[in-house]
Amino acid sequence: MGDTEFVIEPGRQDIVMIRAFDAPRDVVFRAVTDPELIPRWWGPHWLDTRVEAMEVRPGGRWRFVNIDASGREYAFSGVYHAVLRPERLVRTWEYEGAPAEVALETVTLEESGGLTRYVAQSVHPSVEARDAIVRADGAKGGAQSMDRLAEVLKGR
Repeated sequence: MGDTEFVIEPGRQDIVMIRAFDAPRDVVFRAVTDPELIPRWWGPHWLDTRVEAMEVRPGGRWRFVNIDASGREYAFSGVYHAVLRPERLVRTWEYEGAPAEVALETVTLEESGGLTRYVAQSVHPSVEARDAIVRADGAKGGAQSMDRLAEVLKGR
């Protein structure tokens, strides 16, 4: 529990985000796969989120739209490649403002003693694409999402 940890090594194409939650694995899995819960935690705290598509199955599509206070929209989308309940999701994701920068994300949930360790590894098409996410403060947005998810899980 507590802070979100990031592993961002120079010269690599991936970002690893790690967070421990005080909740059983099946509850965390539900929170990350339930389209009614996604708007409560996905994205930085200053943006609202709209779920336009979320078919949590291999080959299923997803699309989330973040909306800022002025109504400007930022869309993210992808395809689920593997769904192993309640331990792992594999999906692509891209920011639609930068098409062709598709990342492959694997989310693994490990339960131990009532806590769930959430590990998300996003592999980007190049070191430059990964570094662009880092420069755009992607880690800050990810950490805020994880803080918001922790709040949702408290109210389970």
